[in-house]
Amino acid sequence: MVAGRVGRPHGLNGAFHVSEPRTRLLAGAQALHLHGRRFAIAARAGTEHHPLIRLEGVEDRDAAQALGGLWIEVEGGALGDLGPREWWAHDLEGCLVVDGEQTLGVVSRLIELPSCEALQVQRKGGGSLLVPMVSDAIRSVEVSRRRIEVDSSFLGEQA
Repeated sequence: MVAGRVGRPHGLNGAFHVSEPRTRLLAGAQALHLHGRRFAIAARAGTEHHPLIRLEGVEDRDAAQALGGLWIEVEGGALGDLGPREWWAHDLEGCLVVDGEQTLGVVSRLIELPSCEALQVQRKGGGSLLVPMVSDAIRSVEVSRRRIEVDSSFLGEQA
C-alpha cells in the first residue's frame, strides 16, 4: 500500500522528507518498499505530518536524492486492525459515491484535513467534490460492493 513519496533529502546522512505521507500507514511500518526493493527503517524524525525517514543502506545525501520521487509502499501485515467505521484509503479509492439512485462520482483519493479526513470525488461531469468523513455526510460504506452512500443535501448538492 502506498504510504507516501520520497521527498527532498534532509542533512547528509541519507535521511529524506516524506511527501504526501499517509501517517497511519507509516507509523506501524518497520520496513518500506521503494521500486520493488525492501529497506528497513533505520531512523524516524520530524512530525506526524512532516516525517523524516532514514533507511538502512541509504548512507548519504546523494543516495537519498537518487530515490527522490519514488513511491513508498508498506507491507499489509504491519498495518494492524481497524476500528469500527474505519477504512484504509486504498480500499476507498475507486468506490462509486451515490445518494440513492444519483451517482455523484468516484473516489480519487483520501485527503487529510486539519479537522477530519475527506474523500475527493471525481464528478461524473468533471470537476471534483470533497466529502468529509463524518456521519452527517456519509450514510454507509460498502467496500465489498465498491459503493459509498452519502447525503448530498448535507454536502449542499441537489439530490
